[in-house]
Amino acid sequence: MWIEVAKPVALLLCILSLYAVFHAAFLIPASELQQRITDSLERLALAGAIAFVGGALFYKSEPQRLSSNFRFSSTLPLRIFYWTTGAMLLLFLVSWYLESHCIFYRDVRPLR
Repeated sequence: MWIEVAKPVALLLCILSLYAVFHAAFLIPASELQQRITDSLERLALAGAIAFVGGALFYKSEPQRLSSNFRFSSTLPLRIFYWTTGAMLLLFLVSWYLESHCIFYRDVRPLR
């Protein structure tokens, strides 16, 4: 019974930890690139640990894991972690490229 209660809690914690990674990578204003990368990697490691524990809960409660080809890496928290990490990595690389090669703001310095 406790595992059935813990599964949604673990899934919610997994999603919230991935949101913290997204926040550190994209939404903190005026931070340098090195600081954003460091903060994001620290939070990504924490999110990975939470997803691993959530995956263990989902794997333990799966009844057909003995009879079928059900793998630990195919549990829902780990799939969410893999897909979200990949999407955020792609978005981070695109934003890094656009930040260094494109200008999206007007120069507001006064002309002399």
